[in-house]
Amino acid sequence: MSSPDRVESAVPRRADPWMHLACLTPARVALGRAGGSVPTRPLLDFQLAHARARDAVQAPFDPRALADQIAALGHPVMRVESAAGDKRAYLLRPDLGRMLSDSSRERLAAEASRGAGWDVVLIVSDGLSALAAHRQAVPTLAALLPELRASGWKVAPIVVASGGRVALEDEIGQRLGAQLAVILLGERPGLGAPDSLGAYLVYEPRVGRTDAERNCVSNIRPEGLPPPRAARRLYYLLSQARHHHLSGVRLKDESDLLDNEDRTTPIPAASSG
Repeated sequence: MSSPDRVESAVPRRADPWMHLACLTPARVALGRAGGSVPTRPLLDFQLAHARARDAVQAPFDPRALADQIAALGHPVMRVESAAGDKRAYLLRPDLGRMLSDSSRERLAAEASRGAGWDVVLIVSDGLSALAAHRQAVPTLAALLPELRASGWKVAPIVVASGGRVALEDEIGQRLGAQLAVILLGERPGLGAPDSLGAYLVYEPRVGRTDAERNCVSNIRPEGLPPPRAARRLYYLLSQARHHHLSGVRLKDESDLLDNEDRTTPIPAASSG
């Protein structure tokens, strides 16, 4: 009678047909199997990623430090807060993150009285990942601001908003009288990206705008869409939105066509008419 070892060795081992996919994506594919479960290492990696995502949601936001870093880019900065007074309120009451606090409204009213006719207001907020805002916002703005200045855009003071949701850009843009608003904020952390930044732009911001009226550039981080490329895509969308007087599902993003061309070729500046 054959021993168990001899029987096992007589069965040919077949390579996992999915293994090559693991080299092509950070997604959890081809993890292997240990009985009816996954092996120990993939399990520990999953638990670590989950812990990092939770930590990113709870990470503190330092608006003063971020405002100082943005000011070093040579552009005016102002700070505001949403109506969500703390992290708990922000997580339990999403509606409060979409509106400004009373004191912030007063600050914006004072700023609006000093200037008018802004083409765009750029907003930075912690969102669901302060880590993303602190890591990715400044590099993105550092690449975007020169493009806007070179094309003669009138850029309002950059607004650093604590506890903001996407729709906070509507009220900020409306109160400043800006033609376009862009908010950069931390996206909901995933199990592979706790520091991913999202950018949402809207034409003629006003309270009540819907998500269908916005354009989104997501996964802004070195391992996803690097900040310089994200800035180039944002500039393209802003130019097209101003030219066509719209944003959202009616504005087609064809910026990928530019990536197939010489990256040094400037994006044609759209007229404001």
